[in-house]
Amino acid sequence: MVLRKKHTAKLKTAVAVEALKGRCTASEIASNNGVAPAQVSSWKKEAINILRDGFADKRARKQEPDGFTMDELLQQIGQLKVENDWLKKKL
Repeated sequence: MVLRKKHTAKLKTAVAVEALKGRCTASEIASNNGVAPAQVSSWKKEAINILRDGFADKRARKQEPDGFTMDELLQQIGQLKVENDWLKKKL
């Protein structure tokens, strides 16, 4: 019975970065690190997806929350302030 190897995140990162650099072939990287060439390709694809998602999240944070623009929010704040002042005078 063959047990699967559990690779550390450090090894996966090193292999993926080496693959992304493109200086060596997947076979060379695999033989240097003791993994299968298919695993090198898999970790490279996973690294690309993680990087893409990381940059996408950064751009998503810059978007306006809940579809409101900054101008609409400022207008609503101004209107609420006027209404609040009016209510204070009435009481």
